[in-house]
Amino acid sequence: MKTQITIVVLFLFTAFNSYSQDTLQEIKVQSKRKSLQKSYTVTGNTTLITSKELLKAACCNLAESFETNPSIDVSFSDALTGTKQIKMLGLTSPYLMMTQENIPSVRGASQVFGLSFTPGPWIESIQITKGAGSVVNGFDSVSGQINTELAKPLTGEPFLLNVYGSTDSRFEVNANFNKKLSDKWATSLLLHGNMRNSKMDTNTDGFLDNPLQKQINLLNRYQYYNSETGWVSFVNFQYMKDTKLMGQLSFDPDTDKGTTNSWGSEIDTQKIDISTKIGYVFKDMPYQSIGFQNAFSSYDQDSYFGLNGYNIKQNSFYSNLIFNSIINNERNNFATGLNFTYDNYAEFVNTTNHSRIDNTVGAFFEYTFDNQDDFSLILGGRVDYGNRLGVFATPRLHMKYNPWEKGVLRFSAGRGKRTANIFAENQTLFASSRIFDITNAGGKIYGLDPEIAWNYGLSFTQGFKLFGKNADVTADFYRTNFQNQVVVDVMKSPQEVVFHNLDGASYANSFQLEFNYELAKHLELRTAYKYYDIKTDYLTGMYQKPLQATHRFFGNLGYETHILDRGQQWKFDFTYNWIGEQQLPYTASNPIAYQLPNFSPSYSLMNAQITRTFSSTFEVYVGGENIGNYTQNQAIIDAQNPFGPYFDATILYAPVFGQMYYAGLRFKIK
Repeated sequence: MKTQITIVVLFLFTAFNSYSQDTLQEIKVQSKRKSLQKSYTVTGNTTLITSKELLKAACCNLAESFETNPSIDVSFSDALTGTKQIKMLGLTSPYLMMTQENIPSVRGASQVFGLSFTPGPWIESIQITKGAGSVVNGFDSVSGQINTELAKPLTGEPFLLNVYGSTDSRFEVNANFNKKLSDKWATSLLLHGNMRNSKMDTNTDGFLDNPLQKQINLLNRYQYYNSETGWVSFVNFQYMKDTKLMGQLSFDPDTDKGTTNSWGSEIDTQKIDISTKIGYVFKDMPYQSIGFQNAFSSYDQDSYFGLNGYNIKQNSFYSNLIFNSIINNERNNFATGLNFTYDNYAEFVNTTNHSRIDNTVGAFFEYTFDNQDDFSLILGGRVDYGNRLGVFATPRLHMKYNPWEKGVLRFSAGRGKRTANIFAENQTLFASSRIFDITNAGGKIYGLDPEIAWNYGLSFTQGFKLFGKNADVTADFYRTNFQNQVVVDVMKSPQEVVFHNLDGASYANSFQLEFNYELAKHLELRTAYKYYDIKTDYLTGMYQKPLQATHRFFGNLGYETHILDRGQQWKFDFTYNWIGEQQLPYTASNPIAYQLPNFSPSYSLMNAQITRTFSSTFEVYVGGENIGNYTQNQAIIDAQNPFGPYFDATILYAPVFGQMYYAGLRFKIK
């Protein structure tokens, strides 16, 4: 016991979390349901990814947790950093609200790399909501919300070990410890480390296919729960340090940094998070509760890309006070409260200082009606004041109607407003010869105006029997209209990127048709076709959004053998993605050797995993990604002359690394 306390104190700079009594009650039910769940009764268009689903792929971090989910598109952001980005409704993560147990997490300075700083084995479940999110969480959600729930001290296994290694020289170790300190207190210590220390250049362009990388990530959390008094609380501490080295094989940072001897890049990031959550359910009124969330975060990134230097530090504080109750009866519920957000940025692009302070304060009210039969709605609104956003209102609406059994029709509409952190969100563009040009329009955010968008969505789901087996089909359509957008214009010239306010129209139409079918006992099929019509007025005309496929197809086949008396089991999972042609940034003014076509070719990606469960406490898994070995031709333009005017490592529409195989084991003590 003394040794454990010493370890907990040693890692006291580690953590993050918040939770509620209702969620704890749900977990017990989820383990008996499908690994990917859609509800016929929840008002919003929400999909729940359970921990069982996360085991179907390597899931080394949050960015890689959506490989088997048709609602999220996953791709690499550039040819150097190895970072995966996600898109929903065709829009990248800055337009999504990313929360960790309903506290905003990946935002501001961490937009590009933040998803890779939550290890997969820490995740208990993920909730994906399409369309405008709840006003309780904020005003800047445009295309949806992704909320991550981490393993809980009171309900997690006493010990979990996950070890992983792959043919691209990536190795990871995860260890989760959970300990009940008393009948009301419990603590967790979650440890993660990963590294890649071998140089690989499979396409022989002279550049590393993946960065050399090291990460240490520690999370310590405490949970208090008293069912007699109605009090529940969480306290969390997290520390993360991540280093990446990229560039030419010959690059040595000790001798080549800041010179033209060899092109290279380093990104060193440290992150500290401290958060608390206190909740109280009124003893004689179980429908009434009050919650208070507070979170402090410090994100510090020092980086350079060739001769371009980029450093940013963001200190943030977030506070949210929420009161929940009913009006007359339990069909009429409401939530109301106050938010406060403070962000202090120290940002330097080379020697140019872009430091600033952003703060907002707001009040919200959200009314929920549920006739407990076939109709429900959530109507919310909030009013905020920001020092650079002014006073503004945010309305949101979600409605659900069940016309018949296992049929559900949903509609949503809402407004979102956000500040575009143009350098942090687009820092991978520094890995090119492009000059950053800002068209100063007199706005308060880099001389630009805030982004404002309306999102509308309609969805219909029908469950039915097909040849005696369960099946369901879902069709949804969402449209995002931008009143203003900070346009990242790469269609004018291959030697510059222009940031300017929208002058004209910008919209994103997303249509998805999904079909799921239980082919046989323990054999499940998921399929989805996705169509994206995303266009923006650039300085040289209206174009489809670059590096966004118009057509995509997704398929997933999963099979599990029967569980034997000794708990032994085989699990097989196969995922197929077809990605259609994508609009590419303008390169026609380059010499012919450094030109790309207007559109990329279509291609397919295949991933598979086999898991062998030996007992309820031990299993091993092997898998492969990009089994078809498809790679992009000329992933880096003019790779032989990285300091010349045509170098560009950011036009990536397909993988750089070919086939990748991995293996791992999971061991736990129950």
